[in-house]
Amino acid sequence: MSPHPYDVVDIYAPVSGMVVDEGRGALPYHLIHGESLVAAAAWAAGEARVDLIDQSVPWEFVAERDEAVLLHDPLCPMTPPAFLARCADRAGVEDRVIVGVRPVTDTVKVVRDGALGETVDRDQLVAICSPIVLPASVVQDLFGEGGQLPSTDFVELVAALRERYGAERVEFVEAPPEARRVGSDEDIAVLAALTDPR
Repeated sequence: MSPHPYDVVDIYAPVSGMVVDEGRGALPYHLIHGESLVAAAAWAAGEARVDLIDQSVPWEFVAERDEAVLLHDPLCPMTPPAFLARCADRAGVEDRVIVGVRPVTDTVKVVRDGALGETVDRDQLVAICSPIVLPASVVQDLFGEGGQLPSTDFVELVAALRERYGAERVEFVEAPPEARRVGSDEDIAVLAALTDPR
């Protein structure tokens, strides 16, 4: 995941977006820096010039806009707006699905028949975070005739997109540390400390 020329060039094209809180329980409504996670994620998307659409809007309407669609996970609430904007630009320019990822830092072991096996090389693993940006062509393909998002779980969604379009059309882009995903109040406290504006 080396630097890319579009990481420093502003190509801006219109992009629609959604903050996907479905299937995430109550955690998106917990607070970070005095705001709910979902509000912080929506603010970041707005700052990235993403035209936010409510999740209840039918996908056929979204496809009619003929724009890339940025899906933002409220469990990655502090993802910087500049990173969201660069991912949206790249999806439009490269006509590929762009996925924000973080390196895996935990030790991962293989388990076979209940027995702990060898350690997996962390360099071969990534943690899906936010955003996932679908270029306009993928939006048309998935939703032009009343289709549905394969999943609102980002890991499952990326797997489905890679299966449908191939790994070469789904590009992983390393996200900054602020984009880390939270799964508990303890994670939120760590992220709040990492992103404390003082």
